Amino acid sequence: MNNLKNKKSKETKPDYVTNLESAYGAPSQNAFGSASFFEQLKDSDKLEEAALRKYKYFVGDIWERFGEDAWMSAWRQVYTRPAGAAYDVVAELKGITDPGALLSVPMILDVVENAEAARQALIAAYDDSAVKELVVYNIGEGGAMSGLLIAGRRSNGETTYLVFLYD
Repeated sequence: MNNLKNKKSKETKPDYVTNLESAYGAPSQNAFGSASFFEQLKDSDKLEEAALRKYKYFVGDIWERFGEDAWMSAWRQVYTRPAGAAYDVVAELKGITDPGALLSVPMILDVVENAEAARQALIAAYDDSAVKELVVYNIGEGGAMSGLLIAGRRSNGETTYLVFLYD
């Protein structure tokens, strides 16, 4: 009985994750639109490597069709939350200085269905004091498709990703 209870608790996602999924979509390989992902990372895991795995997963089969060089041509870090900075993911996204990446911000914050609920889901996921690392990456295949990947790791290892890709 105890093993069943432990297994069930491991499968249960925190509310902030289910809210993010409700706003932006559950894990998928759609390669278009948005999806949210959640995993438990170890302290030794590198956030960028984990974020890249989510990016590849989201793109799915078309990763090979366009080729890794195409998908990695746009991959770059466009924001990192500085240590001691205020936790304000909405303002942080709006403050991205990379012109290409900045084009995706209104799509995530304002154009999304039920924008206020989506912003609240972002705030719950990324503005909690337990979030110790927040990084935003530019993504796309170097042509028509572009977007952002937001990765946030909490002090307990809970890591949340939002992948947004559009043409």
